[in-house]
Amino acid sequence: MSFSASDHALMARALQLAARGLFSTAPNPRVGCVLARDGAIIGAGWHEKAGEPHAEINALRKVGSDGTAQGATAYVSLEPCSHHGRTPPCADALIAAGVSRVVVAMQDPNPLVAGQGLAKLRAAGIVVESGLLENEARELNIGFVARMTRGRPWLRLKVAMSLDGKTALANGRSQWITGPDARRHAHGWRARSCAMLTGIGTVRDDNPRLTVRDMETSRQPLRVVVDSRLEIAPDAAILAGGNCLIACAVENSEKAAQLRALGAEVIVLPNPQGKVDLPALLRELGRRGINEVMAEAGLKLNGSLLREGLVDELLIYQAPVLLGDAARGMADFGTLAELAAAQRLNILECRPVGADFFMRARLG
Repeated sequence: MSFSASDHALMARALQLAARGLFSTAPNPRVGCVLARDGAIIGAGWHEKAGEPHAEINALRKVGSDGTAQGATAYVSLEPCSHHGRTPPCADALIAAGVSRVVVAMQDPNPLVAGQGLAKLRAAGIVVESGLLENEARELNIGFVARMTRGRPWLRLKVAMSLDGKTALANGRSQWITGPDARRHAHGWRARSCAMLTGIGTVRDDNPRLTVRDMETSRQPLRVVVDSRLEIAPDAAILAGGNCLIACAVENSEKAAQLRALGAEVIVLPNPQGKVDLPALLRELGRRGINEVMAEAGLKLNGSLLREGLVDELLIYQAPVLLGDAARGMADFGTLAELAAAQRLNILECRPVGADFFMRARLG
């Protein structure tokens, strides 16, 4: 399918608008819409928050109800919905407005839509074309796509390390290896995440809050602690303010009641080894509408997540310091007997952040 330069520019604008919902649309996808006639924009909008109007509706409202949208082309970064959720179907709204052509970046992976929106538009006599800037649209909603297609969120593992690959001193202290610019940059990734994941060892050693700071945000991510034996202290900073989920592997009704009284939720998900079943935990987060998870943990949980194939992406902040062999590494995932068994990474981004270095990579 061939698209014009104008089509590319208008879809790029729709994607820019969709990105404005980066921190606010979950569990919904980030979607932008541009209405144009003869290459000129007559209306535009984006999905701003779950439960509020979708991008297409916001764009149509900018045009008005005087028939101006009649014969226009709609550029939408994700297939218009065809079902009644918290809002009416956007496909119906586009049909009612009289648009003559709809260009979408990608089909909606949600089984409730999955091509039905496009079929409804075509059945109404509208020209429908898809696949324009599809990769960019998929990247913008990579967590939503992951949840819809495999039942668990997209997991990013964030690591702050020294030049020699160490994430903490031998005594567990890790604050702060990297500088303030790197920490501020990492808070941007926290803000787009639906949940933060850590382990009981990090809670004991660092007592983190795992909240978004240093930037404005309309919501805080759910804090999730993997705590097999339910050892978390009631005064742990991560429990402050509620919005905390403790995943354990043992029944301890007295301790669980104490934590619930503090506003936390406790779930028991044991695996055969008496640890927390991490795949089951991620499936549970997916069931709750969690699209993107960011893990900030120590070498044990990091190693478990990597060994079980649950890590999709690495966010590595490397400081120009050396901590030595006695310091702790980034992940405990066993001893390799040969280099051929090494985990290969696809580097997506490398750049300095303040005095430190940032690398984003995916597991190949």
